[in-house]
Amino acid sequence: MSGSRAPERPRADAPVRIERLATGGDGVGKLEDGRTLFVPRTAVGDLVEVADLRLHKRFARGQVGRLVEEGPGRAAPRCRHYVKDRCGGCQLQHLDAARQVAAKRSFIGDSLRRLGKLDVADPEVVPSEAEFGYRTKVTLAKGKDGRLGLHREGEAGRVFALERCELIAPKLQELWERLRPLQSHLPRETERVVLRLDRDGQAHIIVETSGTQVWPAGPLGPLAVVWWRPAGGSPRVVAGGEGRTAYPATVFEQVNPEMGMKARAFAVEQAGEVRGRHCWDLYAGIGETTEMLLDRGATVESIEGDRRAVELAARRTLDARRTTHDVRQLAGKVEDALSQLRTPSVVITNPPRVGMEERAVVGIRAARPKRIVYVSCDPATLARDVARLGEGWRVASVRGFDLFPQTAHVETVLTLEGA
Repeated sequence: MSGSRAPERPRADAPVRIERLATGGDGVGKLEDGRTLFVPRTAVGDLVEVADLRLHKRFARGQVGRLVEEGPGRAAPRCRHYVKDRCGGCQLQHLDAARQVAAKRSFIGDSLRRLGKLDVADPEVVPSEAEFGYRTKVTLAKGKDGRLGLHREGEAGRVFALERCELIAPKLQELWERLRPLQSHLPRETERVVLRLDRDGQAHIIVETSGTQVWPAGPLGPLAVVWWRPAGGSPRVVAGGEGRTAYPATVFEQVNPEMGMKARAFAVEQAGEVRGRHCWDLYAGIGETTEMLLDRGATVESIEGDRRAVELAARRTLDARRTTHDVRQLAGKVEDALSQLRTPSVVITNPPRVGMEERAVVGIRAARPKRIVYVSCDPATLARDVARLGEGWRVASVRGFDLFPQTAHVETVLTLEGA
């Protein structure tokens, strides 16, 4: 009798074969007792001995104790922090580019089928032109030792001191190398420091603090335009760029601008023929999608939560001599402002990673546009929101864009047509 029972605790030395990659990038295998095992930094086909095994009722998590046998497509990580410090910024740097793109195809397809209940195949994913050095922004946290760095994988409370990040643009890396020895000039109340390049190539340092004490940032001025964002306050220039406005340093933009533009252009293309039609541009940012729709002859109403971005979008629209009949740009939460909009033929929505608030989904569903183009950086929240839209929609197209090489993140453009 006892020989037929599954062991209460699997043998720690029993190797496990990795069968697939989960959406977050972890390898997935099976323990002897049938529990699903998640192991980060593994590849499909790997045979691994598991360390730090943590058992839950139906699943388990662990780390690679020893790689017994390598699966195909492994690559030597370029970054010194990927293995040594288990940097949480990357999840797939141990895979070659082709395996990363294949994994992201499966992430999108699996989420849409399993969570969105859609009958779709794994879509095409457009690869990034740059595998490294593409990021124009990096956010550094302050560790307990006072040094700036990044979080360890799976340990939000632990920060390691950063030496070099292989994902950030060369000019941003140069800025970091010059800033590192000057960290003592940052405020004691520093919580985060953002390094950013704007579209003109200007470097910015944005220092976020928990307090409101003004600090002398002079020594940092020669490095970049230095911004200070006190607790509860707006960002302001403190060195190197007097007279500048908060854009472009503090308004959201894609960290991989070239690939972001490709995804945006594809999304507008999927809107179809819009001349003479009315469109919504939701979570509109600085208005680039709005401009593209206007150029195609549409009328547009847009909503964006960041008032600074809306102000910039409005200035750009004015510079382009648009009429108020062509475009209306609102600042506020999408779910609150939808009721102020005219009925659309097309909706383009590009929410943050958390997806749309349910009232926004309900508002879009009630408007019954002929076409919805959803731009998403998280396949799971995309699938959830599509399911919330309910029946009556047909998937016209799905395409992924690898905006974030070496990570498990992927941009998706999904187009729905009214049935």
